[in-house]
Amino acid sequence: MANQKGGVAKTTTTLNLAVALREQGRRVLAVDLDPQSNLSMSQGIDVEGLGVTMFDVLVRGSSIAEVIHAREVDVAAAGIELAGAELALSGMIGRERALHRALAPVREAYDYILIDTPPSLGLLTINAMVAADGVIVPVQCEYLSLRGLAQLQGTLAQVHEHLNPHVRIVGILPTMFDGRTLHGREAMELLVENFGPVVYRTRIGKTIRFAEAPVRGESVIAYDPNGQAARWYRMLAREVVERDQGPGGAEGVEDAGVALSGEAR
Repeated sequence: MANQKGGVAKTTTTLNLAVALREQGRRVLAVDLDPQSNLSMSQGIDVEGLGVTMFDVLVRGSSIAEVIHAREVDVAAAGIELAGAELALSGMIGRERALHRALAPVREAYDYILIDTPPSLGLLTINAMVAADGVIVPVQCEYLSLRGLAQLQGTLAQVHEHLNPHVRIVGILPTMFDGRTLHGREAMELLVENFGPVVYRTRIGKTIRFAEAPVRGESVIAYDPNGQAARWYRMLAREVVERDQGPGGAEGVEDAGVALSGEAR
């Protein structure tokens, strides 16, 4: 999940999509690559008491198995010290591939590895792009949020050219959508007009449940399993799997992403 703009539901999407995929019987790992550690805390992990975190994995070569905690899904936990990872990595050879190397021993153990990234396009997000097969972009349904997509695409294009020729935008997820407002509907129309089939059919709306669930250390699916928020993420999980497995699914979406990325710039 990547978007340099904060507050667009990257962490919410990482966790709840992971749990929805797990409900389908998939083996899922959620990787917390954000120094704010919200993903880890949203699963009730005491990030201040951790002995080993994603910082140690990226910078000191610790095994990722040491930071995986079994919760609703497996979570590779982060702490605040991850904020110093970019500086620590900057002098290392192959610094953009640290996460790719770390995940190699566990890739076969999971059907999906979802990576929550910080609200920036720095070295941590680039590490995620290098390690990933595809990028899902949560986008708040507001005009100014849509404008930030061009910068993300520019960074992704450079990663694609120099570091990971396989990575693509595989989906754009509208979040905080309010179809009752003219601005919300116009932003959605603009998103679909510019990115077409890359935009997921699922729309994630607004509900207080998204704020309440992390306080309990739970996903919204566990907190309110029959609520609308849980239904949204179950719909998204089905759509993600359909795109992966359907006729021409993932390839078609990836090709569209590449073509549209040039148009948007």
